[in-house]
Amino acid sequence: MDYVSALLPPFVMAVLFIGVIRVIVKTQGGPNKAKEDAVVDVALARAENARQAGESNPKGAGA
Repeated sequence: MDYVSALLPPFVMAVLFIGVIRVIVKTQGGPNKAKEDAVVDVALARAENARQAGESNPKGAGA
C-alpha cells in the first residue's frame, strides 16, 4: 500500500493541472473576446493619453 500513497499526490496534481489548462484553453476567444479586447484598448488609450498629458504639462517647472 505504500506505492498507492506514494503515487496519489503526483496523480492528483497532474489531474488538477490538466483541469486548469483545459479551463484556460476553453476561455480563450469566444463571444467575449471582442469585448475584452475593446476594454483593453480603451485602458491602453487612457494610459497613453495620461502619459502624454503628463509630459506636455510638467508641474513645478520654473516658479
